[in-house]
Amino acid sequence: MRRTRPLPDRCLISFALIGSLIVGLTVLALLNMTVRELADIPHVIRVATETRVIDSIVTTMGAGALAVVILIFIGTPLAYILARTNFAGKGVVESLVDLPVMLPHTVAGILVYILFMQRGLIGAPLDAVGFIFEDAFPGIVIAMLFVSSPYYINSVREGIEKVPIHLENVARTLGASRFHAVLRIVLPLSSRHIMNGSILAWGRAIGEFAAIIMIAYYPMVISTLIYYRFTTGGLKESSTVAFVMILACFVAFIMLRLISRALGRYDDRV
Repeated sequence: MRRTRPLPDRCLISFALIGSLIVGLTVLALLNMTVRELADIPHVIRVATETRVIDSIVTTMGAGALAVVILIFIGTPLAYILARTNFAGKGVVESLVDLPVMLPHTVAGILVYILFMQRGLIGAPLDAVGFIFEDAFPGIVIAMLFVSSPYYINSVREGIEKVPIHLENVARTLGASRFHAVLRIVLPLSSRHIMNGSILAWGRAIGEFAAIIMIAYYPMVISTLIYYRFTTGGLKESSTVAFVMILACFVAFIMLRLISRALGRYDDRV
């Protein structure tokens, strides 16, 4: 008896073709830039080794990482509250958390600037003790923190919601406080979502431009430097800086995804 081959799933094929448009557009843009830049490798090397470019990349990634560290400390408790409790006005809080996602970047920048400028509600008293946000590294971090917070909080909240609450309750009946139950049970079991949320927030932070430039043109993050090079040196200068940043981000995200997968395998074993 001859075995008949299964018919191809037309639905899956259609979905794959439609979805490939997004992937194809990204690949096409990357290939187009790569071919253009590799046609002049000495120029790429010269730009990549410029102190200003290196400093901008380090400033961008360092500020983004610091913003994520701050989010871990102040965003994780909020994510837990939203995941585990119901209270009056919860919908309002959830909307406020998501607000930076919907706001135009320039509006986000104005909000941050008004609050943290030297005459601002928070900026003024801190300026009096020598802590400045305008045209300073802390201003970059605050802008990045504001625009990236929803990505971290929502990811961690989803992870906490997936942890069975009875595990936490059992720990508390055995004498653990809520804090220790969260620290030793909930957070370890949510490690994959914490890592993924951190990656998303970091990526969002390092990609910000408008909110940062409102409060801190200097020190230049990489997006500000690319804009400056485009307006002063044209497409060739700016595209090379962008190409260098793409390579740096590609390497960084590969490493972060490998760490995230390792954490995921650990969660599955647990």
